[in-house]
Amino acid sequence: MTQDHPTTDRDLVLTRLIPAPRRALYRCWTDPALLRQWFAPLPYTVPHAELDVRPGGTCLVVMRAPDGSEFPNPGVYLEVVEDERLVLTDAYTAAWEPSGKPFMTAVITFADEAGGTRYTARVRHWSAADREAHEAMGFHQGWGQCADQLAALAARL
Repeated sequence: MTQDHPTTDRDLVLTRLIPAPRRALYRCWTDPALLRQWFAPLPYTVPHAELDVRPGGTCLVVMRAPDGSEFPNPGVYLEVVEDERLVLTDAYTAAWEPSGKPFMTAVITFADEAGGTRYTARVRHWSAADREAHEAMGFHQGWGQCADQLAALAARL
């Protein structure tokens, strides 16, 4: 695992070289049944995912903690380039309805490299304080564990 340097003081970045084709990784991000299998760091689970994968389409991913607490994460896709790039944000909840408190925009890229895929998750925050809060929540550990889970699932596709 490597961590790219952030572009700004509001970015967190995780990148991995995953030995699976980018098409498989993209499918894991865009098929609700697949996304539910890897998106939350275990022992958290994803009991529900709705993905309307198109620019302006909504996404809703609900994570469940071991104690049963649920954390809904609504958002909107800003850009979709099949097998290459997904950009989504929580700045909107649906149909360009602003959220109460935007926190981040995720830029997910998939690029061919060394017979596998360079997977990069760049998370851009609205403020340096939001970035610091996300880092303190365990961004690198949690997103890193999810990247491992994603890689394992993509390898089986």
